[in-house]
Amino acid sequence: MKARPGLRDWRWRRCSSCVAWMSFVLSGCALIHQNGTPSAQIQPEQIRLADDIHLARDGWPSARWWTAYGDPQLDALIERALADAPTIVLARTRVAQARSNVELVKAGSNLQVVALGSVDREHISANGFLGPFAKNEPAAGLTGPWYTEGIVGLGASLDIDIWGKQRAQVAASLGVHNARLAETSAVELEISTDVAQLYYGIQTTYQLIDLLEQSQQVAAFALETHAARAARGLESRTRVEEARAQQLAVQRQIVAAQGQLKQFRESLRALIGAGPAGLQEIEPVPLPQPQAGLPATLSYELLARRPDLQAARWYVESSFDQIDAAKAAFYPSFDIKAFFGFDALHLADLFTHASQQINLIPGLTLPIFDGGRLNANLGGARAASNMLIEQYNQAVLDAVRDVASTGSRLQDLDAETQLQTQKVQAVAFARDSAEAYYQRGLANRLTALEARQPLIAEQVALVNLDGQRLSQEIALTKALGGGYRADSPVELKPR
Repeated sequence: MKARPGLRDWRWRRCSSCVAWMSFVLSGCALIHQNGTPSAQIQPEQIRLADDIHLARDGWPSARWWTAYGDPQLDALIERALADAPTIVLARTRVAQARSNVELVKAGSNLQVVALGSVDREHISANGFLGPFAKNEPAAGLTGPWYTEGIVGLGASLDIDIWGKQRAQVAASLGVHNARLAETSAVELEISTDVAQLYYGIQTTYQLIDLLEQSQQVAAFALETHAARAARGLESRTRVEEARAQQLAVQRQIVAAQGQLKQFRESLRALIGAGPAGLQEIEPVPLPQPQAGLPATLSYELLARRPDLQAARWYVESSFDQIDAAKAAFYPSFDIKAFFGFDALHLADLFTHASQQINLIPGLTLPIFDGGRLNANLGGARAASNMLIEQYNQAVLDAVRDVASTGSRLQDLDAETQLQTQKVQAVAFARDSAEAYYQRGLANRLTALEARQPLIAEQVALVNLDGQRLSQEIALTKALGGGYRADSPVELKPR
């Protein structure tokens, strides 16, 4: 059945009217003048190491990297810190706050329904809109001038998100939430590496104190021997004072090491949030063998491995959504408001059928002249986004620098440790020779004991190198993200 010509013309006129009306609405919108130019993302070739930086070991850290050291004390300390440290509690609170903000923004785009109820005792003005009701004429149905008006019912409102402003705001709040999650992982990495640094600082100091106490025993025996010889006139007093000075120097080193040990313990106690007596005694253990390694290549893999870089990326993504929301504010907004209930000037008539009231109010808000507010808002959103992009680019460069500097330093420490180990072995040979002479009666005991001092000094240097190497190894683990693994990052696409 063919449509009648009149009906077809009417439909065409109706469609044309809708198109014309929409064209009028859109043409009346405020114009975008301050969109700006987005900053560029860092290029992949800038995310790489120099060719001369490499270690004997390779690969990325594992998620629970500290367990590779096989130290139950360290495991317990890190687990406690990750559970109770004030900084991690604060980071998790920030995540909960961001999650609440997401729900708040989402709620703004949903249907809102409220229950309404009010009682208004009012005196009617004789010169106002309801002037006739100010007269007390019961025959005419007017019982003024006082009335008790009652309203009760349900009100509803719904914003129709045609241009995606609400969706962009929700996406922006989700981006902040995801950034806070990544920041929490960054705090966990910071805490775990700090605990490990302090713990192995304590273990290194234990070994240094043990070696210094051995040196003090030798110095005390030398002082006693030289004092006895001087008392018999076999030596001058100068040798005695030289021996005393050496003993005092060793004692000073022991006092300094014990003070450093207390500082390490107090820093560790504060880090894990323990009370004055809340940190158990840490037992001495041998320093572990090196575990860290460098990956063959970094490139974009580093971006997924570093939680701080992931947080920065999410903040940038959130800024893009803020720009979309700022652009959508230039277009008309639509909403629908509704009311169903009862309204009467006399409470006795409130719940009668005649007092029923229904309102359905579609609304349109069209920005035309706003004094530049919308453009200023868009310009601010673009500037904030560009700033975040530049901060992200700098953070990537800093991350590559951290990996390069710690990897290079660790590479140098490995070479130094090998040389120092050989030096200790050479000095140990001289000590063993002096011991052998003493055992055969070819040298006295003082000569044999004093031959230990150079060996102890070289062992102290070796322990210091081992401690530095552990510290740099943990720093490299942190620079590589500590086993954190996010989805492979995609290219940032500013809008």
